[in-house]
Amino acid sequence: MPTAELVLTGAEVRTLDPDRPYATALAVRDGLIAAVGDESDVRDWRGPGTEIVDLAGAHLVPGLVDAHSHPVWGLDMATGVDLSAVRDLDGLRDALRGAARIDGWVIGFGLDHNVFGGRPPHRSLVEDVLVGAPAFLRLYDGHSALVSGAALAAAGVTGARSFVQRSEVVCDGDGRPTGHLVEHAAMELVAEVMPRSSYGQRRARLVELLSAMAATGLTGAHVMDLGDLELVGAVAAEGVLPVRLRFAPWCMPGADREALDGLVALQGRRGRHWRVGGVKFFMDGTVEGGTAWLEHADCHGQGTEAFWPDPEAYTAAVRHLHAAGVRTATHAIGDAAVRHVLDTVEGLGDSGRFVHRIEHVETVPDDTLARFARLGIVASMQPPHTAYTRGDHGDEWSRRLGTERAGRAWRIRALREAGAVVALGSDWPIAPYDARGVLATAREPLGAAAAGGGLSGIQALEGCTTHAALAAGEGHETGRIAPGLRADLTAFGLDPVAAPADELAQAPVRLTVTGGHVVHRGD
Repeated sequence: MPTAELVLTGAEVRTLDPDRPYATALAVRDGLIAAVGDESDVRDWRGPGTEIVDLAGAHLVPGLVDAHSHPVWGLDMATGVDLSAVRDLDGLRDALRGAARIDGWVIGFGLDHNVFGGRPPHRSLVEDVLVGAPAFLRLYDGHSALVSGAALAAAGVTGARSFVQRSEVVCDGDGRPTGHLVEHAAMELVAEVMPRSSYGQRRARLVELLSAMAATGLTGAHVMDLGDLELVGAVAAEGVLPVRLRFAPWCMPGADREALDGLVALQGRRGRHWRVGGVKFFMDGTVEGGTAWLEHADCHGQGTEAFWPDPEAYTAAVRHLHAAGVRTATHAIGDAAVRHVLDTVEGLGDSGRFVHRIEHVETVPDDTLARFARLGIVASMQPPHTAYTRGDHGDEWSRRLGTERAGRAWRIRALREAGAVVALGSDWPIAPYDARGVLATAREPLGAAAAGGGLSGIQALEGCTTHAALAAGEGHETGRIAPGLRADLTAFGLDPVAAPADELAQAPVRLTVTGGHVVHRGD
């Protein structure tokens, strides 16, 4: 009989496998689960080279997966001074006044829209404390930034620009840029001239980040961008990636048949613990930035246009990729955006079931909920985003939408009750990557979403395991603890289903195993 590389004993195993829901021991061979049961079921798998770990009553579950993250691209997004703790304009000015320069630039991230107190972001609010330094301050949504006059000058931006995708260099009544850049194409004008970390720095940060993610129990992440495959491949070739990465490159407006076929050709590119699988679209932007596609304008008269200026071109692109067997994930926050994606997938017929997914789903009316289940469309949601809202609807997200639509915030419980598959993630660096926080906030959403209620303990766990596996089309190989499936495993010091949400957010992570490799050991 072959022997196992790893045997885990003494555990409270919650398998999420209906054929054997609970166990106390398992064996791992060649990166897969070889046996599940009790001590007698794994005894013969032991050999001279087997590592045996007594989990001493720890609670073992399928490895947690972040269903929406940006761990490689996010290295650039999360550069400079962390502004996420700033709560008002005075605090922002103080943070910028003392911020370290990076090659002469002030670079920041995580800036809350609520800091401006309802005023439009404008460089004049911070220009004096920058003392002439070029600055790029990314707002927390990742879809907008505030830049200084010196940064605009460095990029040669002196007025409005036209873009293929929905983006804007915001200008005042005299045509002068305010410093507010909305959406990717506009931000890229300045990002192209900003200082960039060296390859060595990015490599070291990636290893550090993935190790920190694994320490919270994560074993995998659905990466909603192409990242840097050369960097990831180099790290994977020299060691074990602590977190398994599945990349979905972007398809942007203007993509022609050649571009679409190029995305098809990328599918299946892989290395150890990483692969390309799927394509990411944007149907809209963000509520706070005024670019979420809404069925009725927000309080500023914005939000009535899609990210794809011709939404039917998006539909045609999805059809082309679907015909080639490519899964898609579409960023859709507003009700009009979600409805258009639902209509697009419905047009694919039964072959579209459980192949396509919608990311974020921040506000939708009742009549859309049942369509997710009926059409087999995965709702990929990020509970930590709710922290940017307030229960009294005094935040920028809620004010823009108005009371009725803000009352439909992050309908995570309603979607599950309607029978939808709901995969959970963080959207790091937009929100913290800690998997325990994702589980806890899914059970107890914050701010405007609190009124709608959260998931049960088992539903939250499913969102990061079985439902995340379904979202990636990997339900046959991961998401449960059963023989033949991936040996991706997470062990907590308490029961992640029964423990109160606030305790779960701080739960000790005893062990994280990715592909049979122990990538984190807790105390």
